[in-house]
Amino acid sequence: KQNISFIVNENESILDAATRQGHNLPYGCRNGECGSCIAEIVSGSFFYNGANPEYLQQEVLGKRRALLCQARVSSDIEINANLLETETEITLKQLPCRVKSTEKLNDSVMRIILELPKTERLEFLPGQYVDFILPDGKKRSFSLANPPHENRVLEFHVRYYDGGIFSEFAFNELKNNALLRIEGPLGQFTLHNSERPIIMIAGGTGFAPIKSVVEHSLKINDPRSIHFYWGARSKSDLYLNKIASQWAKKYPHITYTPVLSEIDNLENWSGKTGYVHEAVLEDYSDLSDHDVYACGPPPMIDAIVSTFPEYHLREGSLFSDSFEFAKE
Repeated sequence: KQNISFIVNENESILDAATRQGHNLPYGCRNGECGSCIAEIVSGSFFYNGANPEYLQQEVLGKRRALLCQARVSSDIEINANLLETETEITLKQLPCRVKSTEKLNDSVMRIILELPKTERLEFLPGQYVDFILPDGKKRSFSLANPPHENRVLEFHVRYYDGGIFSEFAFNELKNNALLRIEGPLGQFTLHNSERPIIMIAGGTGFAPIKSVVEHSLKINDPRSIHFYWGARSKSDLYLNKIASQWAKKYPHITYTPVLSEIDNLENWSGKTGYVHEAVLEDYSDLSDHDVYACGPPPMIDAIVSTFPEYHLREGSLFSDSFEFAKE
């Protein structure tokens, strides 16, 4: 049991306020229909702004319980609710979803936006992934690129691989309104509490979970500085470069360093070149006061795991997600 306090702004739901300040309370649909966010009101006053929770049984209403996704406060209020501390406390779900849109971000990466049923939401931590369940029962894992507070739709970045069952299907056959089934959330890669500044490293579509984590950190006003390195072969492989550049432009505590490993002689590039982990070590000779978050292909993760401790990265300060390619 843990006592926490947080500020609820005028006309802000209790759930939105808790999420905004980094407290993970249970929820489902966020629109007052599923009842997953019901909590006991110990003291204080609340009201529903335009919501109509009449489907709740009178005994529930009589026990001073409220739908936190809809309830607004009209005084100081005390609630009794479960606080989700870790990813293991978030319910694993299988959900149907519909393809809302597909967009090729470059020749080899497609952004897929999925829409969940009206009464469902996927509760997850930033950086986690889901499994796409294929018709034959096989599963393919993809990281969520959207932050938890924007979960009416789900965003994924899918790289094309020759022989990749799902990626070939996504690039060649997947149409808007197609039905898919997902299972999640999964994975332990997420943002951890700390006072140390953060170095984030993405290789290729490892940008997807990094995007989720960064946008969550901005939502909760996390004060830690973030230096984000994105490693890619060529400029076109920095497929959402504008988003990362905008972070650095808009937020003083975020620095963005793209790193290209295969520069074409005709390519106009004045930034860093080489392997992305080496670019980090050129800038940071002592990592003892940093947390490192890394997502990308196994060779990149392996290089970070093997070299960063030599630069005094503390044990327990590296959080990584290795993107393995499953061909069959």
